[in-house]
Amino acid sequence: MSNLLAPPPAAESHPRSALSINRRSLLVGGALGAGFAAMPLSAQARAKGFTHGIASGEPHANGVLLWTRFVGSNEAKLAWQVSDSAQFTRVVAEGETLAAPGSDWCAKAKVTGLEPDSWYYYRFVGPDGSRSAVGRTRTLPVGPTSRFRLGVFSCSNMGFGYFNAYAHAAEANEFDLLLHLGDYLYEYQVGKYPDADQSVEGRTLAPTSEIVQLADYRLRHATYRMDPDLQRLTQLYPMILVPDDHESANDSWKGGAENHQPATEGSWDVRKAASMRAYREWLPVSDDPWKAYDIGDLATLFRLETRLIGRDQQLSVASVLAGRKTPDEMMAALTAFRDGAWADPSRHMLGAAQEAWLAEQLRASTRSGRRWQVLVQQVLMGNLSTPTALAGALPANAPEALRQRVQAGAMASQVGLPLNMDAWDGYPAARARVFDAALAADANLVVLAGDTHNGWAFDLAQDKTPVGVEFGVCSVTSPGFEGYLPQIPTALMEQGLVAANPQLQWADTSRRGYMAVELTPSAATCEWRFVSGIRQRGTTLAGTHRMASAMGSNRLGAA
Repeated sequence: MSNLLAPPPAAESHPRSALSINRRSLLVGGALGAGFAAMPLSAQARAKGFTHGIASGEPHANGVLLWTRFVGSNEAKLAWQVSDSAQFTRVVAEGETLAAPGSDWCAKAKVTGLEPDSWYYYRFVGPDGSRSAVGRTRTLPVGPTSRFRLGVFSCSNMGFGYFNAYAHAAEANEFDLLLHLGDYLYEYQVGKYPDADQSVEGRTLAPTSEIVQLADYRLRHATYRMDPDLQRLTQLYPMILVPDDHESANDSWKGGAENHQPATEGSWDVRKAASMRAYREWLPVSDDPWKAYDIGDLATLFRLETRLIGRDQQLSVASVLAGRKTPDEMMAALTAFRDGAWADPSRHMLGAAQEAWLAEQLRASTRSGRRWQVLVQQVLMGNLSTPTALAGALPANAPEALRQRVQAGAMASQVGLPLNMDAWDGYPAARARVFDAALAADANLVVLAGDTHNGWAFDLAQDKTPVGVEFGVCSVTSPGFEGYLPQIPTALMEQGLVAANPQLQWADTSRRGYMAVELTPSAATCEWRFVSGIRQRGTTLAGTHRMASAMGSNRLGAA
């Protein structure tokens, strides 16, 4: 058995530079799905038994949620076992669960009665005596906690390339818990995002059409789940996941989505329900739309829902400018929009119920003496506007449509409007309410965000009062600004963004990877890890960047 199935070394004996576990050890222990993944999709669809590995999630101090998939001729009763050793010499918890066609043969087991702050091993046994792979998971600590390590991911579009960020995190073998901040998969048809030129050979999607119906979402989940690096990562660690928009459809909100056309694709409510049903079947997630997780006396993690339950429809600068012919007309329309619809206090991102829950939970966390309050959520909270100089940086041969979009963004920034209306920037009153709750609770706020495909570090503030810090994770594979604005050199883009946005302390707009976040009683530290590429499979890093926030400062500094 690979040494990667052993728990990571304790904090005192695990130097940050100890990333030298070789590729062979990863493959020996980690290629559990490689042979199956190489099968034609038609053969995979006919496969029986344990077809897609194992995973765990929703950890708490005394238990965890286990997941697998077992395809039988009829519904199958599975036994599950949890042990404190990889050899299962002593089974500390066991039970049964059901794999049935009504849940697409996916099965879950809620495990309780475990010891806090402990690594465990688990497996499933089929009715025919067959066994799943052995997985490793852990419970959350209680009481004094000196260190907790998080691996953070977002935006893993299979068509663009290999999940090398997953592979590196598995090989690093140093985390206590993983977080996926959304866009775990993408809904598009083959040939659209990525297009034929961007697609990587061998990263085959099923179905080939856009996913709309329940069967479509299930099959897309099954296709992603065949990736060996995804299987290996979730074999080694528990994961907490939040869905963003592409788990349902691009730019989704409670009443629709940019990529949903009711005239041809039917009811949004039916599609939304289908997407969330498949999501909950295929992943080790609970049915709770939002939830808090205590990390001993060190932190509380707040898993938020910002897409399908409370979010009002996104606003659009393009629609504000539509039909305006002169600069004066455009600026007047943008100013009226800024003071009207954009600032409307009735607009919600979380919804009233979740807002009230979060405010109370923030107070409860700080009253209990926990040091950090961490928002595990999908989209950027920091202020981000288009640099006004960006339009002048475009080359003369830049496409006219691109030039117009950049110019519109620059004009919007001149009146104080943001770049991205799909982020918290598009819901300023809702963001202010969250910040007010954090300040009222005297929280040490750390916000984790995905969605944008780029790396970010923000100082968050409310009326110039420091509120907390934000670490925005780059994507696993989806392209960032280097794909959208290739005409502008990366260094110039990053410098321009930081110069134009006072809250923004650092940005990376061209590399793929993930974040390693470490919490201690004295600091919250983030290391962005950038893989060397995604068009071939590999775990070499191209570089890293580190920043930290000292306890009580609510500001960023050098790590």
